[in-house]
Amino acid sequence: MLKNINYNNVFQIWLISLIILVGLIIVVGGLTRLTDSGLSITEWELFKGILPPTTSQEWAQYFETYKKIPQYILLNNDMTLAEFQHIFLWEYAHRLLARFIGLFFLIPFIFFIFINLLSKSTTIQLTKIFFLIVVQGIIGWFMVTSGLVENTSVSHYRLSVHLIMAFTILSFLFWILLNFFYNTKKKIFNFKENTSPIKILLIFIYIQIILGAFVSGLDAGKIYQTWPLMNSSYFPDDASFNNFFNLDHPSIVQFLHRNVAYIIFFITIYLGYRVFMKRNVKLYNNFLLFFFVILIQIILGISVLVSGANIYFASMHQISTIFLVLTALSLYHRSI
Repeated sequence: MLKNINYNNVFQIWLISLIILVGLIIVVGGLTRLTDSGLSITEWELFKGILPPTTSQEWAQYFETYKKIPQYILLNNDMTLAEFQHIFLWEYAHRLLARFIGLFFLIPFIFFIFINLLSKSTTIQLTKIFFLIVVQGIIGWFMVTSGLVENTSVSHYRLSVHLIMAFTILSFLFWILLNFFYNTKKKIFNFKENTSPIKILLIFIYIQIILGAFVSGLDAGKIYQTWPLMNSSYFPDDASFNNFFNLDHPSIVQFLHRNVAYIIFFITIYLGYRVFMKRNVKLYNNFLLFFFVILIQIILGISVLVSGANIYFASMHQISTIFLVLTALSLYHRSI
């Protein structure tokens, strides 16, 4: 029976499933942040926290632990147990999904090595990704600890590292899938090919993801809820050019996030001009798909602002970022 299985198809399905799972945990992680749920579990609980609390006594113990941190003392001291259970379950789902991804990666990976399905280069690439997954778990806890002693929320710097690491894992997995699907061995960091606009575009997209984490961590999306101006001016009126690079200043962070979005859009227009003027037919569909996604991303970004950082718009904005990265990588892969 096993001899009739096409393991190449199994491998491809496994990669696609991993990409979906990593995309899902990015969405769940975003909602965990948007609901201020990330500090509801104050211990790492690598093995202990696999099962959720099931008795009133267990719920009470978790709640009492949460009551000792600044977020509860300074912000949520009137929170009920039912309200705590709501934020707890978001963080629990985030951690449970992370554990599942680790196992879902490791067990089939060992099996594929055992049956000698993978090439040496693919095995090395996937080993590096598993290392990143392990490191990501450590970074996640490192992020949580930043909000347990003095702060009422996690450090936006650590949040950004956690998010960009998730997108790095997603990007590497998708690149392996593209190589497998097209039967190529293209390198994601290829500096020999003349594809500078696309490379610059990708760099700015990843910078924008980091800035997006800063916006989320500082709640910077809840100020200056107008577009295209920030209230009545281009530059925020509660900041000065002297603190232009102060990434602890919510207004500056929102200003940078807006303007990097403009840069990405203009690079996209220039890239489209080059693709169609040079009649690079093989890139037409990839570019048009990417352009459609970036338009959706812009509309959702503006909607987040003018809606007062509505949680649904904010979550959809993050979901569209996943598709933005994947379509950008697909366009880049096709161009080299």
